[in-house]
Amino acid sequence: MRRELLLERIDKLKATMPWYVLEYYQSKLAVPYSFTTLYEYLKEYDRFFRWVLDSDISDASEIAEIPLSVLENMTKKDMEAFILYLRERPLLNANTTQNGVSQTTINRTLSALSSLYKYLTEEVENEQGEPYFYRNVMKKVSTKKKKETLAARAENIKQKLFLGDETEEFLRYIDTEYPKKLSNRALSSFNKNKERDLAIIALLLASGVRLSEAVNLDLKDINLKMNFVTLRDGEGESRIVPLGSYAQKALRKYRETAYSGLSRTEVTDDSYVFINFRGQPLTRQGIWKMLKEYGAMIGIEDRMTPQILRNSFAVHILQNGGDLKTLQELMGFDDMSVGIAYLSVTNIRIKDVYSRTHPRA
Repeated sequence: MRRELLLERIDKLKATMPWYVLEYYQSKLAVPYSFTTLYEYLKEYDRFFRWVLDSDISDASEIAEIPLSVLENMTKKDMEAFILYLRERPLLNANTTQNGVSQTTINRTLSALSSLYKYLTEEVENEQGEPYFYRNVMKKVSTKKKKETLAARAENIKQKLFLGDETEEFLRYIDTEYPKKLSNRALSSFNKNKERDLAIIALLLASGVRLSEAVNLDLKDINLKMNFVTLRDGEGESRIVPLGSYAQKALRKYRETAYSGLSRTEVTDDSYVFINFRGQPLTRQGIWKMLKEYGAMIGIEDRMTPQILRNSFAVHILQNGGDLKTLQELMGFDDMSVGIAYLSVTNIRIKDVYSRTHPRA
């Protein structure tokens, strides 16, 4: 997300928050927490406080009026009721009959609330040098976290990767074979979006970009003469990643043959790269849906996620002689344990090849 848009959305959420959340926000800016992290936390607080109002835990008329005493007096049963609400509430804007959010989302919500409670009960000081209150209900709330060894994580990644010639074969399949499976109506829609969709998939496979980075790309970020893409995060930091040959070809074809047919406004360097038929930028959900539709038709739905395409890029780099430091710079991750997991995938594959091919294995 662009920094300007991110700050705009933060300001919109801040305008609805109670005074103590605004103090928390200001305090975390000094740590510093990234704007992206704070934005995600504010969204979680919005979700929580809306539930507080809907559950009549507070008689306030709006979120900003919820008093600090509501958090101080929140019971363990209250928090468990909130977790149950998250697990069972109908999902919005999703083509599924499943109810409730994922455990990962619940953990993220509880993490945000734990951070706020820790601030209010330990970190902040009132005029007497004391925290606002001492009772931290979040210390009594247990979270269910998925524990996974490095080896298990690596094995799970390995099972779903696009490696070797499979990458370009997959793109060729979408280009030439996939249309044969479609009805005339579906084929018309596919043809309108084909070059764009191929460009997105090729970019994800060839550069390891995050989904959030892909949806926020501007035309100026893609240099097809020098064959690299500039990726920007929400804090104004950027990194440059080379484009593979098939990504260059797909992006150039999309730009030259299909982009103008989708755009509804004057095209400038600041125009989004990936847009829908209304000329609006594609959302993360839109790309997820597109990938799943292709995967379902081909029978590999479980492999068609942005993260798996990113994982495939990482393992490609390591299998062909890349080192962890280079991989870190290309992919933009901070935690080196991420790179070690990818390296473990590579080691597993080496052992598999050895076991299959060596006469004395």
